[in-house]
Amino acid sequence: MRKPILLLTVLFTTLLSAQTVTDSIMLDPQKQINAAQRLLSGNYASAVTIGAYGEMLYNQPEGDNGELDVQRLVVLLGYRFNDQVQFVTEIEFEHVEEVFVEQAFVNYNVGSNVNLRGGLMLVPMGIINEFHEPTTFNGTERPGMDNVIVPTTWRELGVGVSGRFNALSLGYQAYIFNGFKSSEADGEGGVFGFLKGSNGLRSGRQKGIKSTIDSPTFSTKFDYYGIPGLRLGLAGYFGNTQAEADVKDIEGAIIGISMIGLDARYAYKRFTARGQFVHASLSNTEAYNNLTSRDLGSVLQGWYVEGAYNLLPMNKKQKLFVFTRYEKYDTHAATAGSLEKNNAFDRTDITTGLTYHIAPGVVLKGDYQFRTNALENGDVKNRLNFGIGVWF
Repeated sequence: MRKPILLLTVLFTTLLSAQTVTDSIMLDPQKQINAAQRLLSGNYASAVTIGAYGEMLYNQPEGDNGELDVQRLVVLLGYRFNDQVQFVTEIEFEHVEEVFVEQAFVNYNVGSNVNLRGGLMLVPMGIINEFHEPTTFNGTERPGMDNVIVPTTWRELGVGVSGRFNALSLGYQAYIFNGFKSSEADGEGGVFGFLKGSNGLRSGRQKGIKSTIDSPTFSTKFDYYGIPGLRLGLAGYFGNTQAEADVKDIEGAIIGISMIGLDARYAYKRFTARGQFVHASLSNTEAYNNLTSRDLGSVLQGWYVEGAYNLLPMNKKQKLFVFTRYEKYDTHAATAGSLEKNNAFDRTDITTGLTYHIAPGVVLKGDYQFRTNALENGDVKNRLNFGIGVWF
């Protein structure tokens, strides 16, 4: 028994020592890469690459007990078959009780500007969905609108193409995916709906788990890098939701989705800023709500702006950012038919705090959130948050 354990230990140590250490505190948004891009970068001596990122958080709502949680631990694995073909996967453990595959795709580099991809991939919408490693964003928790509007972490099975035209300072992605699951038979002669007003499309993510598909969806994103320190993104997602075969022909079982996203990131010396806007228009929601007794809105919309400043001198390896983010998001920005708008779903969060990068790949976070909604006398508790994040 000792020999296999010893061999595995030697192999693991060899793989780690063969990898080139990279600085995950990359402030220039034009050069910032996410975990999958790091594995694909080829900046490793070994064909096999391994890494991880994780978050351990403490949340203290005002007047309630606090909660301690190993929110997520994600193991990153990659393999380079040759200079053109690579495989990337992320295996996620959530709350020490659930296991998911967050990504698993093959990347085929067919030219200097073209990569073909197939498998389970992130939908390119907004910032956080693709850049959700804890050292890449301020705030202990991800922005609220990225949980209920985008919704992070949004990944589906599909195929597509990506690349970058350096002469135009333009990056592009285009994919055909399966879509959100909207409904299935409830076993009692009715139809169960996954989509609802409180969190929009979030509960419809299929995550590659025995995903059903009736009609594919189209996703695309363009990133512009032509201005120093600035990165601009324009994303779109279009198609219909998916329903189980035994209910898909029922009126209201399927809805249409048209989602547009704009995002910007900027860095200059010790100052960084970012902003995001996402608008999703949903069709056939009146029939869907009548069929499923849900309260899905016909328009989901959210935006935020954030500014941060590094309090330490630029020549220091450590970074200490003070930041403030203002975000507003509404999963009932509009409703169809007789469904009344629920003002509790019209939310505003102001988050301010500190992000301390004590070493490349290790971050300590602390912030306070002022949270409100548009409901008269709405009871939304402010929250104090602390966290530890790692990424290697």
